[in-house]
Amino acid sequence: MTRVKSTLAVLGAVALVGASGLTHAGATLDAVKKKGFVQCGVSDGLPGFSYADAKGQYQGIDVDVCKAVAAAVFGDAGKVKFSPLTAKERFTALQSGEVDVLSRNTTWTSSRDAAMGLNFTGVTYYDGQGFLVNKGIGVKSAKELDGATVCIQAGTTTELNLSDYFRANNLKYTPITYDTSDESAKSLESGRCDVLTSDQSQLYAQRIKLAKPDDYVVLPEVISKEPLGPAVRQGDEEWFDIVRWTLFAMLNAEELGVTSTNVEQMAKTTKNPDVARLLGAEGEYGKDLKLANDWAVQIVKQVGNYGEVFERNVGKGSELKIERGLNALWNKGGLQYAPPVR
Repeated sequence: MTRVKSTLAVLGAVALVGASGLTHAGATLDAVKKKGFVQCGVSDGLPGFSYADAKGQYQGIDVDVCKAVAAAVFGDAGKVKFSPLTAKERFTALQSGEVDVLSRNTTWTSSRDAAMGLNFTGVTYYDGQGFLVNKGIGVKSAKELDGATVCIQAGTTTELNLSDYFRANNLKYTPITYDTSDESAKSLESGRCDVLTSDQSQLYAQRIKLAKPDDYVVLPEVISKEPLGPAVRQGDEEWFDIVRWTLFAMLNAEELGVTSTNVEQMAKTTKNPDVARLLGAEGEYGKDLKLANDWAVQIVKQVGNYGEVFERNVGKGSELKIERGLNALWNKGGLQYAPPVR
């Protein structure tokens, strides 16, 4: 985004902000409808989560969350535009109004939730910080990294987690920080650092971009909790609810067996009350969100349920081939759980 566009976005945000410094309820939805699209802040290039393919089309779990919000609001998942942001840029972009929602592999923490004017709407991916090393250095465990040079992406929770882990285990290290994940991965590949540390999902994504990915291994240790999810500005509960229930709709759809291929038929024929309420065949729950009554139908039809989104982007149907693990539904041994539509 050019500096002019960024300035205009900030000025637009100022018009939405009251004397209290918080956005008036309903202002974001009104602004989104007026301009005709959702402006979404995403990663500057992370396979599986948000990256532009050879045709310049954005793909990934974080991207699909934004498409799902557009499907809920407009009935059209294509009415979304993307702003690629570095870790250092992302919060300012949301706070200023440059983006309407931040869906950028961002960890939900107390300080970000309470002190930065943000509200996290849910968890799209339960993750944890790990370590990527070249097999050639012969390291099998993170506890063997005493004296290592470590590549880190600036502006992330990674830095404090790394410091805490090495201090707790009486290990020494030399940090080298970079603005982007690609820069840190290239530094590992060139041998400037011994190890790259980040969320494990990001390590798997970066490994497939290396010239010889099989030469690298993710160590077994997971040293932190990293619940990743979308965030919106504080003070606009209406927009918060829309983004939150977009994710919940995708999770509920998977649990109820509603997929992109059967959703329209199920909306017409289901005898399951939970499915009927979710898909608008019973009740008028869309009105509560100021959305059309088929809002969840549009999400699932155009983007998919949570399981479809996961498998397509990071699961067995992707290059990353990450197991569901903690991101399985609650009734299949995982942590993903959504309140019901009723």
